[in-house]
Amino acid sequence: MDVAAGVSLDDLLRRIVPAGFFVPVTPGTRYVSMAGALASDIHGKNHHADGALSDHTESIDLILASGEQVRVSPHSDPDLFWATAGGMGLTGLITVARVRMRPIETSRLRVDTTRAEDLDDLFAAMHAADAHSRYSVAWVDTLANGRRLGRSVLTVGDFARLSDLPSKQQRDPLAYAPGKPLPAPRRMPNMALNRFSVAGFNEAWFRKAPKRRRDELQTIPAFFHPLDGVTDWNHIYGARGFLQYQVVVPDGQEDVIRSVLEQFAAARCPVFLAVLKRLGPEGPSPVTFALRGWTLALDIPTDVPGLSTLLDAMDADVAAAGGRIYLTKDSRMAPETFRAMYPRAAEFAAVRDRVDPERKFRSDLSARLGM
Repeated sequence: MDVAAGVSLDDLLRRIVPAGFFVPVTPGTRYVSMAGALASDIHGKNHHADGALSDHTESIDLILASGEQVRVSPHSDPDLFWATAGGMGLTGLITVARVRMRPIETSRLRVDTTRAEDLDDLFAAMHAADAHSRYSVAWVDTLANGRRLGRSVLTVGDFARLSDLPSKQQRDPLAYAPGKPLPAPRRMPNMALNRFSVAGFNEAWFRKAPKRRRDELQTIPAFFHPLDGVTDWNHIYGARGFLQYQVVVPDGQEDVIRSVLEQFAAARCPVFLAVLKRLGPEGPSPVTFALRGWTLALDIPTDVPGLSTLLDAMDADVAAAGGRIYLTKDSRMAPETFRAMYPRAAEFAAVRDRVDPERKFRSDLSARLGM
C-alpha cells in the first residue's frame, strides 16, 4: 500500500482497519506521520516477532538535497534505503512509502494480563511470551525496591479471530471508532507529580491488575495507544516538563536493566511511566536502534536533583554492555557516546556524503551528535 508521508497513523487506521488491515508496526501513539515513523524506524510491541517498520517497507520515495526524486528499496540502492530507515530525516525528504499491511479478521485483541512480583519473574515471563505472543509489553513500577524491584504488569496478545468474538460483535467485527480523548488539566503544579503521588498511583495500578487474566477482548486504542485517550497528557508534569530515556541492551545484559531500576528507585525519582519490551534481531540500518534484547523507556521529570549525572552514568553502563539510546527520544546524549553505541555511524555518514555533501538536511540532533 502506498502511503503519503504526511498521513498519520491515526488517519491510516481509520481507513484500513474497517477494510480488514492493520499497520505492521505501531508505536505507543497513533499521532505520528508515516514519514516520521520511517525516519525513526519505529519498533512496536511485536518487534521480537515481526521486526521494525522498515522490515515491512517495500520502497521509499525521496527528494534528495539536489532536488532529484528517487525511489529506493532494499534491492534498489539498499545503502540509501537502510540509511533512510532510522536516519532521522537526514538523507532526504520522504514523500511516499510502500508498506505491507497486516490482514486481520477483527479489530479486537485477545489479551492475557499477568502480575510479575519482581524483575526475575518479569524476565522469565517475557522470555516465555516470545514463543507464543505477537505483542507484549510490561508496565514497571520504578519506585519498588528490595525484593519487589521490577514488579510489573505484563500484557501479551494478538488479534482475535472472528470465532473469538461474542455474537453481537461478530455482526461488525472490524468496527473501529477511537473515542474522543479526555482533556488533561492545562495547568498542573510541579509538586503534583512527586514520589508520593506516583508511589500511590503505582500501588493502585499494580493491585488493580489481576494476578492472571486470560483472553480478555480489548480494542486497538486500549491495547496499543492508551495514552492517546488523554489530550496533552504531558501537562501532568507541569511547567518543568519531562524527558524520555529509552535504552536497549542485548540478551545476557539484564543486569544493566536491573541497575537502571535500582538507581532510579534509590534516587526516589518519580518516573510516572516505565515500559519494558522485547526486541528481535538487529536490522540492516547502520543507525538502527533495535537489537535482540530488552528496551526500557522511562518518562522522567526534568527537575530531579542530579539527573544529568545519573543519566550520564547510565549511558556509560549501557554503552559498555553493547546497548544503545533511541535517537528519536534523545535530547542529551554526548557525541562520543553516540559513536560508542552506534559503531556503524561512519557508514551512515558515507551515505550522507554521497546524497547530501553540503548537509542541507540537518537538525539539532545531527549537529549535537556529529551524525
